[in-house]
Amino acid sequence: MPRSARLILPGFPHHVIHRGVNRAATFIDDSDKLQYLRLLRNACRKHGVQIHAFVLMNNHVHLLVTPTTAPGLACAMHATCHCYVRYFNTRHGRSGTLWEGRYKSCLVDSDQYFLMVCRYIELNPVRAALVALPEHYPWSSVHAHLGRRRNLLLTPHPVYLSLGDTAEKRALAYAAWMRQAVAQEESGNIRRYIAQQRALGAPRFQEMVARTMNRVTTTRAAGRPRKDAAP
Repeated sequence: MPRSARLILPGFPHHVIHRGVNRAATFIDDSDKLQYLRLLRNACRKHGVQIHAFVLMNNHVHLLVTPTTAPGLACAMHATCHCYVRYFNTRHGRSGTLWEGRYKSCLVDSDQYFLMVCRYIELNPVRAALVALPEHYPWSSVHAHLGRRRNLLLTPHPVYLSLGDTAEKRALAYAAWMRQAVAQEESGNIRRYIAQQRALGAPRFQEMVARTMNRVTTTRAAGRPRKDAAP
């Protein structure tokens, strides 16, 4: 059965996740993480993809990116992953695949959902019980958003820039956003939409994507479709 094409719209944010095969480690130490970020930066610059947020976990990666062309995201991810596997296998004396097939991605409604997904990504280490606070984890974009460290990998999204007219005000506003309680439904929606690779957003946004791409944009319940009762 052929694989369905991803929902890719240039100029809109996309939430990307890529896991290690069988949930195995994709990063052994800090040198691996540094090399992955170098490769990601170079590939995204070459293929016109802006990076807004990221987190590198031990066995998977989350990204929030905006491609400027339709093929840009796929080209950047393919280049990054291909070069990283070659590096990883050589350095650690192994062979074979490293990633769990293709990466997954979903469109994100920038107006209402961009900051929600950004926070979800940067809270990953807290949910995994690796740290108590997101800023205690070194391998994410949270330090740039909190104004603690400049990161040349990142391109600030207009939604983040709208938080304040100075870097200090934006950092304070984002810190307050990070401290807010996250509803369980919010995290569940993000996980469901990335798993099914649909368009996370308001109904108006989903309808626009559906008309533009002639594709289903909302998620469906698990299991087989329910059959209508016979009359």
